[in-house]
Amino acid sequence: MGVNELGRGKTIEWQGELYFIEAYSHMKKAKGRPVAQTKLRHLASGRVLFHNFTGAEPLKIVRLEERLLQFLYRAGEQFHFMDRQSYDQFALSRPELHGVENYLPENMELTGLYYQNRLLKLEPPLQVELKVTQTEPGARGDTVSGGEKPAVLETGLELRVPLFIRQGDYILVDTRSGAYLSRVVGRSAD
Repeated sequence: MGVNELGRGKTIEWQGELYFIEAYSHMKKAKGRPVAQTKLRHLASGRVLFHNFTGAEPLKIVRLEERLLQFLYRAGEQFHFMDRQSYDQFALSRPELHGVENYLPENMELTGLYYQNRLLKLEPPLQVELKVTQTEPGARGDTVSGGEKPAVLETGLELRVPLFIRQGDYILVDTRSGAYLSRVVGRSAD
């Protein structure tokens, strides 16, 4: 397989392991082979590495199967899911989730990436709506100063929110960075 077939967003099998290509750039030197500079994320461990492929290394592009899953509930350190097509239920431990547990309100739908019927990775939506369960009241008159305060969400995630956010409010959170995006209009403290 040539390095020109690689690209951002593809999954490859290299040295017996599966990697997701997060970043890719193609270089052609005046003399010599073309080189693909890549940033790879190991699908099982989440480890990131940088590697330059010249085309001499044996690798292949693999296709992952996407399945719609639903997060059902948490029982201790076990997180229970259901495959929306087959209705099979299974549990994963916190270490197997690689941080996704911070974005799992009950009944949320997400994507499971499978290879040869083995779940490799969970992909939550890019934004998730979560309830603020704990935060201090903002100081009166500070709503436009751009100040922030700490907050704890229903999943246990701790992040910084604007001063106008109150306990019981629903907010949108970016699942890639864990950052506050906005308050959800129409859903507020009960």
